[in-house]
This record gives sequence, C-alpha cells and structure tokens, in this order.
Amino acid sequence: MIFLVMTDLVAFSKAIADPTRWRIVHLAMDEALCVCELADILGMPQSSVSSHVQIIRKAGMLESEKCEKWTYFRIVPPHRRLLREMMKSFPAAEKTFARDAARSAKRLAKRENSCCPGPQRLASKSNASTP
Repeated sequence: MIFLVMTDLVAFSKAIADPTRWRIVHLAMDEALCVCELADILGMPQSSVSSHVQIIRKAGMLESEKCEKWTYFRIVPPHRRLLREMMKSFPAAEKTFARDAARSAKRLAKRENSCCPGPQRLASKSNASTP
C-alpha cells in the first residue's frame, strides 16, 4: 500500500499534468539536477524550466540543495514509489523518458567540466534509493 501525505492534492496533480513537468519529474527521480542541466537535457530555455521546477517544488515534490549559485533538485523519497507506479501505467512515455535519460547521462558526464559544481548531500546514492 502506498501511503503518502499530501498537503495539496490539486498542486500535486497540477505538477504532473504537464508533459514537460512529467519529464522533469522523471529526470529528477534519482539524480539531483540543476535548472541549467535540465534545460540542456530538455532543450528548453532555463527560464521556462525554472518555472516548471517551481510548480513541482510548490507541490512539495522536490528536495533541494544549494551549492554556490546553483540549486539542485530531486524528487523527495516519499513520492518516488507513487510516481514510479504512475509512470508504469503510461508506457507510451517510455520513448521520451529513454531519450531524456540518454541526454541526461551525456550531460552528467560533462558535469565535472561544466559550470555546475554538482550537489554534495543529494549526490549520495543511498539518499536516492527508492523507499
């Protein structure tokens, strides 16, 4: 049984009711990413990605870590199981998710030499485990 306390079901629904936000949720499921990384992966302007991230954040779905001038975001552990189950229910999105995952891996391989220093606390894979 999935137990999830949500202060605002409408905000949660709104956060996943947009194709771009759904892609961001998928990308940030286990890997903490900053807005510039998400923008590169999605091929969108940072301002647009930032607006989408704020909707997801306001729904209480993101944990964050500030590193210098960058903020990294990842889905909070209590939401991961529910979101993974939801993603399984919509297999048509798998092609998009796979393409995004490939772009993410390519972008993260460049992280060390990019403008983004990378998260410290949220980089822990033990922190990323599925509850």
